[in-house]
Amino acid sequence: MTEAEKYISSFSRTGKRIHDLDRIRSLLSLVGSPQKKLRFIHIAGTNGKGSMAQMFNEILIDAGYTVGLFTSPYIIEYSDRIKVNNCNISSSELNEIIEKIRPSIERHPQRKEFSQFEITQTIAFLHFVSRGCDIVVLETGMGGLLDSTNVIEKPLVCVIGSVSYDHTAVLGDTLEKIAYQKAGIIKPKCPCVLSPGNSTEVVSIVRERALNTDSPLDISDLALCSVKKSDITGNDFTYRGRDYKTSMAGLHQGSNAVTVIDAMKFVSEALPVSQKSIANGIRKARLFGRVEVISESPLTILDGAHNPDGTKALADSLKALKGRKITAVIGMHKDKNALEAVKNLIPLADSFTAVDGFSDKGLDFDKAELAGLIIKAGGNARPAQESIINEIRKAREENPDGAVLICGSLFLVAYVKANAGKLF
Repeated sequence: MTEAEKYISSFSRTGKRIHDLDRIRSLLSLVGSPQKKLRFIHIAGTNGKGSMAQMFNEILIDAGYTVGLFTSPYIIEYSDRIKVNNCNISSSELNEIIEKIRPSIERHPQRKEFSQFEITQTIAFLHFVSRGCDIVVLETGMGGLLDSTNVIEKPLVCVIGSVSYDHTAVLGDTLEKIAYQKAGIIKPKCPCVLSPGNSTEVVSIVRERALNTDSPLDISDLALCSVKKSDITGNDFTYRGRDYKTSMAGLHQGSNAVTVIDAMKFVSEALPVSQKSIANGIRKARLFGRVEVISESPLTILDGAHNPDGTKALADSLKALKGRKITAVIGMHKDKNALEAVKNLIPLADSFTAVDGFSDKGLDFDKAELAGLIIKAGGNARPAQESIINEIRKAREENPDGAVLICGSLFLVAYVKANAGKLF
């Protein structure tokens, strides 16, 4: 861990709970309000926002623009959440920015209340300005209305993906409450695109917010989308009479793609983008840990889906492996709805090995408890007896003609990625 990262880690993970955005706004003001010098695509949603962020990113790079990308959480290392044209912020750049803003942070009256996310976001905005980014693809951390990214004032377009239950302790215990938070990113007179397939409750809340802010609202229409092929390698589909391909697997990626296509018409009003770049970007986009094939023999798949909607999408992708025995290595965090999430995978996986110890945040579900939960839900499960890497290696050796699925948490995905050299 670099000195800059140690400094960032000195702040709490969540920060003191907020009721407005004054804290992050005041910090950004102290360092020159970098957000006012940038153009944004702002993305919220329970599922899909990471995939859509990658699609926007690849489209705009293909079109020749300098593109900042801010995502969370990181997958391999801290710096991979701040990218310019797919290059992580370097250690020297990170250190330079920290040295520049540290005095402002230290003299801030709310210094002890800041979250790591707020500090990271401030670093990202300054980095994007220094690199001359034409546009920033900005993914919310959690929710929307009170997410610190919502300090931006006039994005080119707001995009809301699939909305379902997640982070209920913070965002609320009903879809209406969660949707209200997500819809909070809609700004006055700024266009918004909502992904297809959302519930009537979610659509109603988003429509109301758009109406109250005098913001144009588009809801992508899957009836205009015709899927020609969908398998573990991606999707071929036609939308509004044009052909597209995703390299990310799962029918839900078609839903993400059409949302991005519809949003690009608003982006293109400020930054012209050809139809060819849109198709190229959607095809090029890939997301670590989303039905990610890391080995073809035996087939080994990483997926970080950690809530019921996410595992449902994963299950839909795995149906393309019909006939193959699927062995799962699973780890989850205690703050997730693990029972409902695993129910979607039980009909497809022949067995589960529950693991823990993959995260330094102390949130891992105890492996014996998780295995018991899976058994209670009707699955065949056991707690790991060896290290995570050894359990994966064993699963691959025992199922050479089938598929090994490593799933349940993006933190488990990151752990496996970081230790892949020990696996192959």
